[in-house]
Amino acid sequence: MKPGALSATERSDPGILLDSLPVPVLELGPDDGIRFANSAAEEFFAMSRHQLCQGALQDLVPSDHPLFLLVQHLRREGGSVTEHELAFSSPRFHREGVTVQGADVPDCPGSILLTVYDSSTARTLDRQMAFRSAARSVSGMAAMLAHEVRNPLSGIKGAAQILENAVSDQDRELATLICDEVDRIDALVERMGMFGEAPTDYRSLNIHRLLEHVKLLANQGFAAGIRIVERYDPSLPHVWGDRDQLVQVLINLVKNAAEAIRETGKPGEITLMTSYRPGIRMAVPGTTQWRHLPLVVTVRDTGPGISETIRPHLFEPFLSTKMSGSGLGLALVGKIMDDHGGVIEVESRPGRTEISLYLPVVSEDHPVT
Repeated sequence: MKPGALSATERSDPGILLDSLPVPVLELGPDDGIRFANSAAEEFFAMSRHQLCQGALQDLVPSDHPLFLLVQHLRREGGSVTEHELAFSSPRFHREGVTVQGADVPDCPGSILLTVYDSSTARTLDRQMAFRSAARSVSGMAAMLAHEVRNPLSGIKGAAQILENAVSDQDRELATLICDEVDRIDALVERMGMFGEAPTDYRSLNIHRLLEHVKLLANQGFAAGIRIVERYDPSLPHVWGDRDQLVQVLINLVKNAAEAIRETGKPGEITLMTSYRPGIRMAVPGTTQWRHLPLVVTVRDTGPGISETIRPHLFEPFLSTKMSGSGLGLALVGKIMDDHGGVIEVESRPGRTEISLYLPVVSEDHPVT
C-alpha cells in the first residue's frame, strides 16, 4: 500500500470519508444530539469536535430556527431537503446566506445528516469584483477632475478675490462665498486625487506594528475614550504591501468604527484581530497563477450595524451615511485593497460589525526587507 493511502477498512468507515469532505457535516441523533461532526464543521462553528459532540442542535441555533422544521420534516417524510439563505449566529461566529442540505439515515431511524454549504466566500469575491469596478471608475474620474477642473477653479477664485476688494459689503459676502466654495471643491478634488496612480513602495511588513501605530493614533485622536482591544495571532508571517497605504486603510476602518460607536451614545468597544486562514485564494487575472490570501485583519465594533440596503454598496464612491461625509473614505479602502490584490469581507448586525481584510503574505517572490 502506498504511503498515506487508506486501507480497505478505513475506506469503508463512513466517518473517515465524511471527515475528508471540505464542507461541514453533522449527524443528529433522534433527540437532536450531535453524534458526529467532521473537521470542516469544527472550523465553521468555531468549536472543537469534542465540544460539538457533547452538545445538541439547540446549542448551535435558536429554538425558532428554520433548521428545526427541516429536521422534523425529514423525520416525518424521509428523503432529502435543502434550505437556502439561512443565518447562523453565536458569540463565536456569524454566517449568512448558508445553504443546508438534510437527509435521513435509513440504517439509523431518527438520525439526520446535515451538510452545510457556506456561500459567504463566493459572495465576498462577487462583491470584490464590484469594488474593483468602482475603484477603476473613481481613478478615471480623479484624473479627469485634476486636469479639467482644478485649473478653472484657480481662475474663478482669483477673480472672486479681486471682486472682493472692489465691491460693496453686501456683494463682498457673495465673493467670499465663491472663494469658500472653490476651496471646498478643490479639497474634494484633492481627496479624489488619492485614487490616481501613485508611486508605491511594496515591501515585507509586520502587520502588528502597523496596527499598533494605528491604535496609538486612534487613542490620541478620533477614538479617544473608546476602548480598543487587541486579539492578535503572534505567529503570523509578514504581509506584502505598501506601509502608508495599509495604514490609511486601517485608519479609515477604525475611524468609521469609532464614529459608529459614538452614534449609539453608549460606551462601546473596538476590537483589532489578526488570524491565518489558509483556504482563501484567488486567480491572478491574465495568468494561470493563484494568489493566496491567508492573512486576515479584522476591525470589529459594537456600533448600530450597517443596514442591509447599504451593505452591498458600502465601498462605492460618494456613498455616505454621514451628514458631512464625502463617501470617499471606504471607496479609497476598496481601491487600496484592489491594488494589493486583497479581498474585503463585511459582516454586520445590530451591536456588531466586522470588516475583514484578506491580504497576501510574503512569498519566495517577495524578498524580506
